[in-house]
Amino acid sequence: MMSLRLPLAALLLGCAAHCPAALAAASAAPTQIGMSETEQAAPAMPPLLSMRARAEVIDAVLAQRLETVVPAIMREQGIAMWVLMAREYFEEPVIATMLDAQSMHARRRTILIFHDPGEGQEIERLTVSRYGLGDLFEAAWDPEQQPDQWQAVADIIAQRDPANIAINTSDLSAFGDGMTLSQYRMMKEALAPEYRERIVSGEQLATRWLETRTPAEIALYPGVVRIAHALIAQAFSRAVITPGETTAADVQWWYRDTLAAHGLTPWFHPSVGIQREGAEGMLRGDTVILPGDLLWTDFGITYLRLNTDTQHLAYVLKPGESEAPAGLRAGLAATNRVQEALIGSFAAGSSGNEILARARRRAIAEGLDPSIYSHPIGLHGHGAGTPIGFWDNQGGDPRGEYILQPDTAWSIELTSYNAVPEWGGQVVDFRSEEDAFFDGETVRFLDGRQTELTLIPSD
Repeated sequence: MMSLRLPLAALLLGCAAHCPAALAAASAAPTQIGMSETEQAAPAMPPLLSMRARAEVIDAVLAQRLETVVPAIMREQGIAMWVLMAREYFEEPVIATMLDAQSMHARRRTILIFHDPGEGQEIERLTVSRYGLGDLFEAAWDPEQQPDQWQAVADIIAQRDPANIAINTSDLSAFGDGMTLSQYRMMKEALAPEYRERIVSGEQLATRWLETRTPAEIALYPGVVRIAHALIAQAFSRAVITPGETTAADVQWWYRDTLAAHGLTPWFHPSVGIQREGAEGMLRGDTVILPGDLLWTDFGITYLRLNTDTQHLAYVLKPGESEAPAGLRAGLAATNRVQEALIGSFAAGSSGNEILARARRRAIAEGLDPSIYSHPIGLHGHGAGTPIGFWDNQGGDPRGEYILQPDTAWSIELTSYNAVPEWGGQVVDFRSEEDAFFDGETVRFLDGRQTELTLIPSD
């Protein structure tokens, strides 16, 4: 695997040298930002690439992923052939991430086939489709010669005689359940009986493809997170918020308008909430922001096909105040300690449920009141892989039995509940979420973490 220390341009040029279909995107590479444990209080917005340059980066990274990740996971799982299918506007989760940057949707019925000939030979990448996919797959179907698309697949399978054939079907994971019933029936009808018996689930392949982060992606990721941090810093400032006038909903729609202006997309509608002395729960919507409020935001963007997921807190200073009350500062510090208990509990080979139990024991032993609900992130916001808790289930879950893998990215999402003396002992929810990378041994934040409340002047 290529070193994470290589600059992104070198990674992309190296990919282009070894992947003829990939574009050399070095000239269009975004500004690089190294991983950091310290988050800037008000970072500048990094320059954004043009749409054409974004496409070049996306295609180069995808080519590298196809060249490196697919062979590794097929051999890891002992799969000889992997067949994926999608229909236009009904893309299954894996194929959606394998389309080149100009193929925004599958066309008609798109079928992809990966075949391992064995003996160290290169993995074949075939497309049984009417339209090309950026030269990333070899066209393997001539409709004039064989009008039946699924029969064309059956012929390819018979010619290669694979020991097993993985299709994406899963009772547990949406990411591994992309083969629809109608298409499965059509595929089986086209196959000779001996090949029908060789069909196995591709759930593990789907998960491993989606959760694995490559060196090029990790070189990009801190800069993507910095964009999100910069936008949150703007949202939690007097440039956007006028205490006594601005509502929580106003800030939410400021996010949406600003993202649209930058050609960026959110993968969920941004959240903004208010905790206030004497008020129960989280205030939202048309509630006006006032001095003395503790603000919370949950915000995620998609850029270069990578997703962010961040939760930050801000305090609106009362007239005459220069810092937040000590109880609020202590609450954020307690949440940081829960973060440390969690990232210290990561261990390759442990399940998400085991990590959750370990982290909760550590946090509770320190006198903290935690709730942990962290998840993988990457090509999806709530990504493939093992969850580590759910906000409504702190006791383990069947989905959390999957084993933690190295080279995965994470949203370290959690909270701690703390009584605030200055608010009459009111219990406050100190939510936090920061994106990180697990290399198999260590968890590192991609662009730091919030350790101090953002302060918004009221005058």
